[in-house]
Amino acid sequence: MRTLVDIGDADIEELDRIAQTENVSRASLIRNAVRDYLGKNAKQKQIVAFGLWAEGAVDGLEFQQKIRSEW
Repeated sequence: MRTLVDIGDADIEELDRIAQTENVSRASLIRNAVRDYLGKNAKQKQIVAFGLWAEGAVDGLEFQQKIRSEW
């Protein structure tokens, strides 16, 4: 899918320099950058989710029994 993105001249020049050095297209560099960003963002969400219980020192068995007693 094509999309239109405004990128500053200095950034375009740097992308072109990197593309020439790595012998790839500018579009390929941008696609890889977006893919990397999305991957890191997804991992960050996982880290945050796994840390939800970090601050509360709750015994897992006690918590389970408490919740089940509410049934």
